[in-house]
Amino acid sequence: MGNLRSSPPVDTFQLYDLRVEVICPPGERILCGAKEGDHFILEGEMLHLPPGQAFSIYSLSAVLPLLAAKQRVTHPNDWMSTDAEVACPDPNCKSRLRISRTGVRTFSHAEVTVLPLTPQGYGQASAEPALVAA
Repeated sequence: MGNLRSSPPVDTFQLYDLRVEVICPPGERILCGAKEGDHFILEGEMLHLPPGQAFSIYSLSAVLPLLAAKQRVTHPNDWMSTDAEVACPDPNCKSRLRISRTGVRTFSHAEVTVLPLTPQGYGQASAEPALVAA
């Protein structure tokens, strides 16, 4: 007879690779030091700049809070799935930053954290009823 034990949890998850590119309107003065086409690549948690290219920390601060969500699968109707451009944080600069999903990368849970997977761990769905505020 076969083994009736439950199979171990799947250890892998996937994230999108991202490219964040500067978009400059023709004829507009750009104040953040960027040039049309300047970009960086995000692979997992690693941010890569092309050799010799810099990127404003202020521009980076505008997109940084969105990148983890953009790396994950989202519902097709979620604005995170449809909206891809972020304004430069300088109100006088007309440049935008376009976030594009460029590929999918698979990661192992055990390679990115020391915490073990558990059948019912933190952040996982619970079979218990939700608490209701009194």
